[in-house]
Amino acid sequence: MQENKVYLDNSATTIVNAEVIKEMEPYFSGMYGNASSIHSFGRQAKEALNKSREKIASLLNANIDEIFFTGSGTESDNIAIFGIVNTQDTKGHVITTKIEHHAVLYSCQHLEKNGYSVTYLDVDKDGNISLNDLKQAIRDDTILVSVMHANNEVGAIQPIEEIGTYLQTINANRKNKVYFHTDAVQTAGKACLDVKTLKVDLLTMSGHKFYAPKGIGVLYVKKGTKIKPITFGGSQENALRPGTENIPYVVGIAKAFDIANANLEENDKHVLFLREQLKEGIIKKIPEIIINGSGNRALSNILNVSFKYIEGEALLVMLDMYGIAASTGSACAIGFGGSHVLQAMCVDPVSAQGAIRFSFGHYNTKDDVDYVLEQLPKIVEKLRLMSPVYKKF
Repeated sequence: MQENKVYLDNSATTIVNAEVIKEMEPYFSGMYGNASSIHSFGRQAKEALNKSREKIASLLNANIDEIFFTGSGTESDNIAIFGIVNTQDTKGHVITTKIEHHAVLYSCQHLEKNGYSVTYLDVDKDGNISLNDLKQAIRDDTILVSVMHANNEVGAIQPIEEIGTYLQTINANRKNKVYFHTDAVQTAGKACLDVKTLKVDLLTMSGHKFYAPKGIGVLYVKKGTKIKPITFGGSQENALRPGTENIPYVVGIAKAFDIANANLEENDKHVLFLREQLKEGIIKKIPEIIINGSGNRALSNILNVSFKYIEGEALLVMLDMYGIAASTGSACAIGFGGSHVLQAMCVDPVSAQGAIRFSFGHYNTKDDVDYVLEQLPKIVEKLRLMSPVYKKF
């Protein structure tokens, strides 16, 4: 049955770029030293580590000593959140949103269980928070604001620069600073990230979202930020993230980020064209659908569609039988029930159950879209004929 292979799950993970693999290869064998060693092998590794840090710092408009390498976006989020709250003498207040990645949501829920107060901001029908809601949520004991740059399920882009500007203004008159963290895992490599323009204190990235390997992340920490490590064992990464540095992957994420930033406009136009072709085709060929997060302020590569009266997971299984890979949402949330993002957007439960996320990458082609539009309507029709919910409505 699988005549084609179409991968439309790039927000879950991407293929590793061939140029990135080539850049990494020497550090698996010929230059395999530990960056903490003083011999020539170690010095080679240290040089690669420093050059990679310099490259990412330059692309983020940051200082070299503000860039820390981690094992994932999740680890970066955890260091940012717990690293900040652990510097406080009292258990204060944290603000986040109802649509965050579980790396942030579950961290905040853990804080609540341990005596902290957390405000979860609502979103509108397109998945966007209100800046006024955030302003009203600020309290005297607020420690941290953590708002994702763009949502991983519907692509909604949050007003990070506006939040950063507001927090800078109020911090000028506060005794205790409110730190600002953004999870930029979905925007890194897809949009220009300038930490000075965004006015953030902490920013999270994950390499496997922009054609680097899985298992390597970045945390930007603005100079002067009071933060404590959450793991212990060595002086690597200025003791904030101890452990022997993964030099091949560090080299890989720096190369991938460099390539992505050099092609931002071209890649954005490409994935936007493909997304719109798929969206228009679905609207034309399949009745009873809802486009989730259809606002203009959204990533170009994500299309979230509810196919009413059928189960999203059943649709995924059928698509996979035809060689088409998509998702019902965050890969990290599999097995944890329905989408908390669509629930926060007040998508009705019947529609939310049939939601599918298609996410494009720069390797996708119009032929991929044509193939999906050839198979998808037939699959949806077949599932609806089998659905008792469809028959009821």
